[in-house]
Amino acid sequence: MLTARTKTGKIICLGYDYKKETLLYFRSKEEFICPICGESVLLKLGDQRIFHFAHKQGSTCRDFYESESVYHMEGKRQLYQWLIRQKVPSVLEYYDREIQQRPDIMFKYNGKKYALEYQCSTLPEKVFIKRTQTYLENDYIPLWILSSTHIHQKRKDIVSLSNFHYLFLRTTTTGKFYIPAYCPDQHLFHLVESITSYSIKNAFIQHSLYPLEKTKLDGLLEPKMGNHLNLSSWNREIEKFNLNWTLHPGKGQKTFLYEIYNKNMNLFLLPPEIGLPVPHSILIQTSPVIWQTYLFLDVLANKNLDDLITLQEINMHFKKRISRKEIVLRKLPQLEGLNPLRAEMEYLMQLVQLGILTRKGETIFQMRRKIIIPKSNREREEAKLLFYKKNSHILFKS
Repeated sequence: MLTARTKTGKIICLGYDYKKETLLYFRSKEEFICPICGESVLLKLGDQRIFHFAHKQGSTCRDFYESESVYHMEGKRQLYQWLIRQKVPSVLEYYDREIQQRPDIMFKYNGKKYALEYQCSTLPEKVFIKRTQTYLENDYIPLWILSSTHIHQKRKDIVSLSNFHYLFLRTTTTGKFYIPAYCPDQHLFHLVESITSYSIKNAFIQHSLYPLEKTKLDGLLEPKMGNHLNLSSWNREIEKFNLNWTLHPGKGQKTFLYEIYNKNMNLFLLPPEIGLPVPHSILIQTSPVIWQTYLFLDVLANKNLDDLITLQEINMHFKKRISRKEIVLRKLPQLEGLNPLRAEMEYLMQLVQLGILTRKGETIFQMRRKIIIPKSNREREEAKLLFYKKNSHILFKS
């Protein structure tokens, strides 16, 4: 850890760049105490590791704080100095006794209190969610920053994101989603932006790298992003996703395949109107191909021309699918206020733009044109080519 106090109550914060000679003098004159447990700690000033405080053997705090890596300590030290240089009131390793949590950095900005957590190791989902909820319940805005070593790029515009990665998901005031990461070795913020998921783990993204010295706090809290999704790439990955599912279906996937086959549908003969990217689909772990197929089967396929469709009806079927675990929502502790039904609403608005539905009110739509299910591969390919040629400006606009 990087913060301790002396017997006289003075706080020593190693987030500042103390010279070794100064710290050697302190060590010869002072006894250092852990601000949490009150036990003595040692000031370590080796040449191979970052200067830090360490609990003695058998300490009640030891198991938690001695697990910190040099990488983690250096990362939070750099982030603390970055905030201080911007004159943002900050406390390194602030311990809030009321909630018994110690964010890496507590800072105040624009009248709001933030708890910054720089996470280098994998944290159990329950622990992450509990900490985040405790912060939110006590007027903190949690700011979880992932170590960039956890970002594994599959291709230029595709990355594999696990449930752990999605715990770090944040949103800007304009509704754009991103995951903030940081690399202390390169002094770089690494933002995973413009995230559009097409399967449980894979998503189209945009990587943005920002040097620490040239980045302001606003740039981290409100990064400027556009939508850079490529039409041909989306088509290619959806086709591969469908093929992989058919060849290697899991238990949940078999349920989906069984249902569509019973409805005389084929995964390879889905119409191009099913499986479209929408921004808030990121709130749903289930692939857009699947939840949009369910919406079609539950509601759209049963409607005739001029029939009305209500958001209440769609929500009812959506919740039924969730209760049966046929649709799974993502656990996003920093975004609990967002309603996953927004993804279905965005999809309905796409169908309005495509001329399939007409909007009749805030929560009411009318069937204007039926979605046609192709009967052969040739028919599907022809329909797909015509569809994307005609509608790509609607579906993939920035």
